Amino acid sequence: MAHDEPAAGPARITLIGKPGCHLCDDARAVIASVAAELGVGWEERSIADDPALAEEYWEQIPVTLVDGRQHDYWRVDPARLRQALGA
Repeated sequence: MAHDEPAAGPARITLIGKPGCHLCDDARAVIASVAAELGVGWEERSIADDPALAEEYWEQIPVTLVDGRQHDYWRVDPARLRQALGA
């Protein structure tokens, strides 16, 4: 599911989580806020829908990727995310 992708390109942030995950809800709020502030697109993927993601990340969700590389897991620090995005 994509969120507010800019016309200039694909999402730079990916949130990997699952339904009913309270840490995922917290991460989503931070990501949405930082992405809106910086004008960066983001997407969300669920381990419930993708067996490969489930195998790789099930113990770490929520997992945040920036430009396709793992950035963080469990919690998202807004300042650290801004820095990873070059802000």
